Amino acid sequence: MIVYKQRDRGFTLIELMVTLAIAAVLLLVAIPSMTAYKRNAELTSATNTLLSAINGARGEAMKRGMYAMVVPADGADWNTGWIVFVDKNRSQAYDATVDQTVLNQGPLPGYFSVTGNGTAATGSAPYIMFDASGYSKTKSSSFGDLTLTLTRTDLSGSALDDQTRRVVVAKTGRTRTCRPSTDASCTVSASQ
Repeated sequence: MIVYKQRDRGFTLIELMVTLAIAAVLLLVAIPSMTAYKRNAELTSATNTLLSAINGARGEAMKRGMYAMVVPADGADWNTGWIVFVDKNRSQAYDATVDQTVLNQGPLPGYFSVTGNGTAATGSAPYIMFDASGYSKTKSSSFGDLTLTLTRTDLSGSALDDQTRRVVVAKTGRTRTCRPSTDASCTVSASQ
């Protein structure tokens, strides 16, 4: 009778420790990369959400034949979110009891910052307003172009430049997004 000796199956403690060490190193490399990827995706999403809100206001103004506006949720700071509304009482300010609210966007994460120029400049009462023809207007009824800049506050230097987006609203009401790091015409004072 021949007796065969069976080999033990499984992992040794050393093999298991080496595997866990390799997995830990891979996680340490991947986690910061995933955070950067996630925040970049959130920045793109926030930019597109703001662009959609602005285009929605323009569309409502043309559809209803009235002024439509986008204003910060708290009336002063874009970082608190924004409200899109049709200005039914023509007061050129948001009145929740009279005006028709189209969209109410909540605040952005704390690692984003939104600033503007022109009528959208952060201050006492920034706004973006469109007339019934879809033109970007100021409260004094002149045409005005403006730019909103979205940046990440957790970056600096060239990484910050790469993670900056702008929403440009021309006098004609045409809106576009751009990246200053790849588009030379994407400046704070861009008009188209």
